[in-house]
Amino acid sequence: MQAVWYSETGPAEKVLQRGAQGDSMPGAGEVRVRIHVSGINPSDVKARAGARGPLQFPFQIPHSDGAGVIESVGAGVSSSRVGERVYVWNAAWNRPMGTCADYVCLPSEKAVILPDNTNFTLGACIGIPVMTACHAVMADGPVEKKTVLVTGGAGTVGRFAIQLAKWSGARVIATVSGEAKAAVARAAGADLVVNYRTDKVIERVQEFTSGQGVDRVVEVEFGGNLGTTKQVVKSGGVIAAYGSMGDRTPALPFYELMFKHITLRVLLVYLLSDVERNTVRAHIDGALKDDALTPMIAARFGLDDVVKAHEAVESGSFVGNVLIDLT
Repeated sequence: MQAVWYSETGPAEKVLQRGAQGDSMPGAGEVRVRIHVSGINPSDVKARAGARGPLQFPFQIPHSDGAGVIESVGAGVSSSRVGERVYVWNAAWNRPMGTCADYVCLPSEKAVILPDNTNFTLGACIGIPVMTACHAVMADGPVEKKTVLVTGGAGTVGRFAIQLAKWSGARVIATVSGEAKAAVARAAGADLVVNYRTDKVIERVQEFTSGQGVDRVVEVEFGGNLGTTKQVVKSGGVIAAYGSMGDRTPALPFYELMFKHITLRVLLVYLLSDVERNTVRAHIDGALKDDALTPMIAARFGLDDVVKAHEAVESGSFVGNVLIDLT
């Protein structure tokens, strides 16, 4: 099979290799998926750069997300799965074989059926961005008739969080850093978009909620936003944080949060329990069948241009998902 891999961590142009890798066949409990589209996430490029520690294996085919068709199955997996259109998750998490290749073999449960109305482009965006957004929005109960604040509403996770919250019946406030990103958040369905660089976020949120605050916060920058978040989340509310790159060791205003009875959820999508994962999958399946999720594709590359794709993600200048087409 044709693949891209690295045998040491470092800059994309120095460590990524493209060529033939031996074809693998599915083991017991596994399926072999012909990948049509591979999705790149920031975590993929950080792992390749070495930010996640040394390599666990002699080589690594990157990317945890992708979509394609099951072509064969291993022992213990029903042959009826052959031909299924699927998305895959955690392909490269603690495994050497990611989706940046013609084929990937992985446990059967990591290949999830795509509804007939869902294409491979969206499928390749589900594993990390959509699942993260879904767990952040819904892990603490239904959001129907509640108000959800999504920080970084133009980001890949933020956009899907807006769409999922709206699909679930919530009112949504999104914060962004400029007008171009504001347009992205509005298009995703946000009811109120606030530019945190020019607007008074606390005042705008309190005005929109008639002074009640928000029920739930989907937080991309926990430490950097905490001074604002703790003031706009209502008593009994939830802060679900999936990032804090600006302030990696934030000081926690414990008693301020305690006296508002705030639930703080810190989440990493790779580590969802089976129960959590099944709940997320069920929500996503419903949203897909209702055509409630629309990806924003920033760029697409071929297998020969994976270096450029990694550099595009690392630049931080692209708004939307970056994909690799393998067919």
